[in-house]
Amino acid sequence: MTTAPVEAAADALRTGSAVVLPNPHPLTSVVAATAPDVVNTAKGRPADQAVALWLADDDHWADFTRILDLDTATRALARDLLVREHLTLLLPLTDVPDWVGPAARDGHALVFGACWAPLRPILTAAGRLHVSSANRTGRPPVSSAAQAREAFPPEVHVLDLSDGHPAAGRRATTTLRVGRGGTLTHTRSGAQDHAHGGPDAYLTRLRQSFVDLPLWSDERSPGERDGR
Repeated sequence: MTTAPVEAAADALRTGSAVVLPNPHPLTSVVAATAPDVVNTAKGRPADQAVALWLADDDHWADFTRILDLDTATRALARDLLVREHLTLLLPLTDVPDWVGPAARDGHALVFGACWAPLRPILTAAGRLHVSSANRTGRPPVSSAAQAREAFPPEVHVLDLSDGHPAAGRRATTTLRVGRGGTLTHTRSGAQDHAHGGPDAYLTRLRQSFVDLPLWSDERSPGERDGR
């Protein structure tokens, strides 16, 4: 695979542009930038709307864990869920520094976890990114470079890479809230729970995969039900 498209996307991020990046099947694409207002402008929504953090680099994740209101084991669990399950997580905070503020709401930060191998050079070079589903407001997330070019204005860079799977049937990520002691709460449906028969079945699968987890609730606050 040529590195030219990846290098071009990395250059676009470095110069402050929004970039639409693909994810592995069954996930839809995302739009990312080094500044949160750039992501929101690309999506056609208010510049100060909350966006998720994308922390693919271990050093930046380590910085982030210092403000997490979680014990050591649950921090490790959160990282595992991000890396292995490609989930989006709501994680409780003890503090909200400026760089976390755009992702924070109600004492939690929204963190995105997928890191497709071809994107790793882009993500590690960019450091902390702000990210959201690749859609214009009110429209579904795009699943291919062709859809992205149709949906977004020309100043938004689109990375054209395929994982060999069709665009049809993809979904944005499932979102879970992680609580103290490893409690997990399903807050938004997405690709992961859809692939495993729904939220309850997916949480059961996680319980079987991470056997040390305590029981969790499916209670959701109104804000979390709204998604982001």
